[in-house]
Amino acid sequence: MSAYPPAPEWHTSAWLNCETPLSLSALRGRVVVVEAFQMLCPACVLHALPQAQRLAQRLRQRALAVVGLHCVFEHHAVMTLAALRVFLDEYRIRFPVGVDAPDENGGRIPRTMRAYAMQGTPTTVLIDAAGRLRRQWFGAVDDLELGVEVGSLLAEAEHALAVTPSRAGEARSGCDPSGDAA
Repeated sequence: MSAYPPAPEWHTSAWLNCETPLSLSALRGRVVVVEAFQMLCPACVLHALPQAQRLAQRLRQRALAVVGLHCVFEHHAVMTLAALRVFLDEYRIRFPVGVDAPDENGGRIPRTMRAYAMQGTPTTVLIDAAGRLRRQWFGAVDDLELGVEVGSLLAEAEHALAVTPSRAGEARSGCDPSGDAA
């Protein structure tokens, strides 16, 4: 039995920069970096999203998927899907972004955010190629620390699954998690 728990599946109401919805099972075999953010979160805009973009761009030929998760837990009235589309375009965010589904009982914390016990945004989540939750940070993560963690999981995945960098960059769904979406 693994010391790491399976990562909870995402509950989303919409996907942007993606033709079809993503799921963790569709990304099995890849290391997944999830960047949970809000448009109006300064640390998200200034640090976490640019960091996620750099990961998506620099490691796109590896077995890595970078996914955004827009978690609205405050300012609900202004954080609409239309506003998020404009935000992603203005900031040139090309990796897939899911919109965390609202709480089914009308609470203010969205479903995926609650399932991962996130404290707020930004939250960076690392999921290994087997779909296990390996690490989660609340707040800004140092580039070097994140790079070491991602690199270790990529090496583990490529060794264990015999994935080659040229095959790892292939999209497995109607969405390119490498961040190259138009």
